Order: sequence, then C-alpha cells, then structure tokens
Amino acid sequence: MADAKVIPFDDDRSRGNRRRAKTESESGPAGEVQPLPLRGAAAPEDDPVTPSGPQVPVGSSAGGDGYGDGDGGLERRVAAGLSFLRRRLTGDYEVDDFGYDAELTDQVLMSLLRPVYEKYFRVEVKGVENIPAEGGALIVANHSGTLPLDGLMMQVAVHDHHPADRHLRLLAADLVFVLPVVNELARKLGHTLACAEDAERLLAQGELVGVMPEGFKGIGKPFGERYKLQRFGRGGFVSTALRQGAPIVPCSIVGAEEIYPMIGNSKTLARLLGFPYFPLTPTFPWLGPLGAVPLPTKWTIQFGEPIPTDGYAPEAAEDPVLMFNLTDQVREQIQHTLYKLLVQRRSVFF
Repeated sequence: MADAKVIPFDDDRSRGNRRRAKTESESGPAGEVQPLPLRGAAAPEDDPVTPSGPQVPVGSSAGGDGYGDGDGGLERRVAAGLSFLRRRLTGDYEVDDFGYDAELTDQVLMSLLRPVYEKYFRVEVKGVENIPAEGGALIVANHSGTLPLDGLMMQVAVHDHHPADRHLRLLAADLVFVLPVVNELARKLGHTLACAEDAERLLAQGELVGVMPEGFKGIGKPFGERYKLQRFGRGGFVSTALRQGAPIVPCSIVGAEEIYPMIGNSKTLARLLGFPYFPLTPTFPWLGPLGAVPLPTKWTIQFGEPIPTDGYAPEAAEDPVLMFNLTDQVREQIQHTLYKLLVQRRSVFF
C-alpha cells in the first residue's frame, strides 16, 4: 500500500515565488541540484535558476510547498488499490497451508483493527523488544474480556511495533472455526486451531505463535474475578515449546477485563446456542445491539523477558515435573506483571 502523503493547504504559487526569491537573496544557493520548473515567465536558457534548498521530488511527503505532490500521491494510491483489486479478483495472491493471507492482513484487516487499537482502546505497548527478531517463539498471554478482542489487539501490537515487522499467529478454539464469516476471517489473519500439531509446525517454520492457555475459563470468568489467572491447562504449550526449542515470552494484558463487565451467565441460553457461556453485562442484552459495544477502556500490553527452552534434552518434553514447573513459572510471571500494571494504572479509562 502506498504511503499517505501530506498535502499542505497553503499552496499559493505567488507566495512560493516570493519565499524562494527572498531566500536566494539572503542566503544564496544551497546546493547543486536540478532547478524546479518556473511558475510564470520562462527563465532564460543561459541563466538557470538555482533553488535555495534541497529539491523535493514530486510526490514526496517531505517539506516544501507540495506542488504536484497531491496528484502524484493520489495516482500511486489509486494504482496500488486497482492492482490490489485485480489480484483479488483474479486469484493472483498467495495463502499458506493454514489459510494465512499476508497481503489481505497487511493492507485491509490490520487497517480495520488499527483504529480500534489506537483510538478506542489506546493501547500502550511495553517490552516488545523481548520478542525475538527471528526464529520461532511462543507468546503466552492471559485471556479475558468476554469476547476475544485481547488476542486481536495483541496481534496488532506485534504487527505494528516489533522492529523486525514480525507477524503473530494465534492459536484459537475450535468454536472460532465453526462460526460463519468469523472462520474465514480468522484463517486470513493467520489464526489456526489450538492443537499441538499446528503449533509445532508453525514454530518449526520460524513463526511467532500466540496462545492463551486459560481458554474459555479466562475469557468467560465473572467480573468479580478479574485479573485472577485461571488454570493454565495441562501445560501442553510448554511441551510444544520444548520440542521445538522455542523461547516462551510471557505477555500481560490490562484493560480487556473491563470492556464487558460480566455480572451473570445464562447457562440455559448457552446450551441452546452451543456456546461455552452466555454473558450478562450491565448493558447486554438489555440494550440490544447497543449493549454489544465494548467500553472504551485504556489498555496496556507488556511482553516479558523470554524463558529459554533450547537448553533441555529432547526427552524433556515428556517430563511432567518439568512441564509443571515451567507452566507455573510462566503463569506466575504473567500474574505478577498484571498486579504491577494495575498498581501503576491511574484509571480504567485514562
């Protein structure tokens, strides 16, 4: 996607000529560059005009009066958009074995999630440098918020802030892949089923893999238990990391717990709909669709120091004591960071 260009509002040609004339008379020529085309009377062929500063190419977003900048930038954006549409219509694009569509994710889906990330939840990211610049790694995070928006915001955080431009591949529950529309979008974003086989394949390919071991126990817990981590399953994520020798990066997310304060759970409706829970909040379902709008809380996502696993023997992945200890270490590190972030937080919304 082409870069956005800044089009100044003071594109007055006469003022531009007066500024250049004044600069030339006071400071003299500043460099040997090609002259800008004259706007007005033609210059004598034997008297070339030397600009008073470095020339800005047409279409550049740098300073200057922007003459021709808007047209060039617009043309490139239109051309890029038409090229993107042509590839989508003709099928001339690539997806991997899991259905991940890198082009659609970068140019469309992230652009849709980014305003929610930046403007609505105003996410602050810390410790992103703890994520390895290359190679497989497993990011383990707490899970909360009634709807899994925390996973999406974590994905945007890695995509937009990691210096190596890495992409996060999330492991999702099977429910995600049976819902219409949601299933297709999840695949395009790079999500895959939360199973050891898929996770190991991704790690072996050098991908960043994200997992939230609390699962539905974390995302569907009552509001009164917010920021209290639930059980991390049987430690399967640790076994997966050990098999691949991939580091484990703990991740703590503050702010998601309050977007849908879950004050009740209608188990009858949950059974009828085939959901693990049916949330009751102060606004949902009482206000209808309006009640499904999340509260605009202020988020913080912090990535902790990685826990290495490449120093263990291959058979360590089958050692239940080691898996329990590493699982407990990851869980305690996430919980400790959550408490620290909560103490530092000034307000739920600011």
